[in-house]
Amino acid sequence: MSVLVAGIGNIFLGDDAFGSEVARRLLERSWPEDVRIVDFGIRGVDLTFALLDDYDTVILIDGTLRGGTPGTLYTIEPDLSELDEGVIEAHSMDPVTVLAAAKAMGARFQRIYVVACEPDPATLDVEGAGSMGLSAAVAEAVERAVPIVEGLLARKAIGGTAHG
Repeated sequence: MSVLVAGIGNIFLGDDAFGSEVARRLLERSWPEDVRIVDFGIRGVDLTFALLDDYDTVILIDGTLRGGTPGTLYTIEPDLSELDEGVIEAHSMDPVTVLAAAKAMGARFQRIYVVACEPDPATLDVEGAGSMGLSAAVAEAVERAVPIVEGLLARKAIGGTAHG
């Protein structure tokens, strides 16, 4: 069994750095050899190619606007059968686009989870200068996201069943 844990985000766009920050925290810990943790940041093409390595489980960590309160955490199991394998735009490699590109290139997904955090939209100013640093709500959510990822890894270790 092999697992890829992928932090996704832009450190120059405030709360968009959530995935990168969680990955950084996870990299401070020891993990079994079959668990690979990478902060991909904005390197969606690199993540796409990494997904071709046929991991048993992939955990993507990212910020996502879903209309909730900033700092709200979500654990999502995407329906991979609905991935559009259409045209891939390399300059907008969000997680869905990355998964679709990897699928189009022959990646075989077994289990994919997305651990996501609701950002403060004010920190995501792509038109302006941007900002470094997480909002207080998202910084606190980083601490709560680490055990969620650990729980998903524990679930993987016992064959996909819940671990209590």
